[in-house]
Amino acid sequence: MKFTAETIASFLGGQVVGDAAAEVDTFAKIEEGHPGALSFLANPKYEHHIYDTKSSIVIVREDFMPTTPVAATLIKVADPYGAFANLLRLYDENKPRPQGVSSRASVAEDAILGEGVYVGDFAVVESGVVLGDGVAVYPQCHVGKGVKIGAKTTINAGVKIYEGCVIGNNVTIHAGSVIGADGFGFAPDAGDGTFAKIPQIGNVIIEDNVEVGANTCIDRATMGSTILRRGVKLDNLIQVGHNVEIGENTVVAAQAGMAGSSKVGAGCMLGGQIGLAGHLTLGDGVKMGAQSGVDHDVAPGTVLLGSPALTGMGFHRSWAIFRKLPELLQRINALEKK
Repeated sequence: MKFTAETIASFLGGQVVGDAAAEVDTFAKIEEGHPGALSFLANPKYEHHIYDTKSSIVIVREDFMPTTPVAATLIKVADPYGAFANLLRLYDENKPRPQGVSSRASVAEDAILGEGVYVGDFAVVESGVVLGDGVAVYPQCHVGKGVKIGAKTTINAGVKIYEGCVIGNNVTIHAGSVIGADGFGFAPDAGDGTFAKIPQIGNVIIEDNVEVGANTCIDRATMGSTILRRGVKLDNLIQVGHNVEIGENTVVAAQAGMAGSSKVGAGCMLGGQIGLAGHLTLGDGVKMGAQSGVDHDVAPGTVLLGSPALTGMGFHRSWAIFRKLPELLQRINALEKK
């Protein structure tokens, strides 16, 4: 499907500079542009690409003034990156979704499937499962007994959802993720050095508009529920332990780990490879830099760096001293000799 610059500008509330009839039918990075592609320019360090890009249309900031002629048609908006993201979402939402149940899938007779549901090759949908309207379960997924999945949720290839878990509307779970495996619960057994398994009888609840990255594992609760609140976004390769609760609109980058019963507030931003000890609470709006480790409760709005994590200014002051340790050691040795 093709769209003109005029149509796109109308949708974005932008201004066309150039050929309003210019057409595009795909997207491209500005440095890889080609005829029929739509690109954007948000970061000034990429400005030089706009003068030789082959893209037909480029979205730019409303105050952008080219220093030499530009062949592409421009659409000026307040926020080029946000405008481009909106167009990508519109494009993605309007892609045709697969429908129908593959003859090579296994779907229990008592499973309830809404309208427009897709179940791919070699997927398994067990007894008591409820799939809402427009749910897509891609090939080789396993949806365990009694799982409930809300409307327009996408379960990508190879995802495993254990029994009793509840997934909301408009959720995306990427390939290879495991939802509802047993939490890591073991207790020393009779002083003989062995560990007895503690049964994990809870579930996982994922609320609406959540995205879970590839190969992420979210453990079921020992009792009760492990909960991801509305709007949570998890990257790839994250471990969420049993009975963890993550607040609304919190984002977590790759390789993070959250031990059992930790509570993360709303609107937090947690960097890659962060670690949370169990049974602690992060307040709303906490920010943690990559590889930060926390073993205590954290007040709302705190910014943390390092492991064990320190407040931002405390970390930088400590690091300034740490860098000078070899020099300080030499001075101490010299003073001791005197």
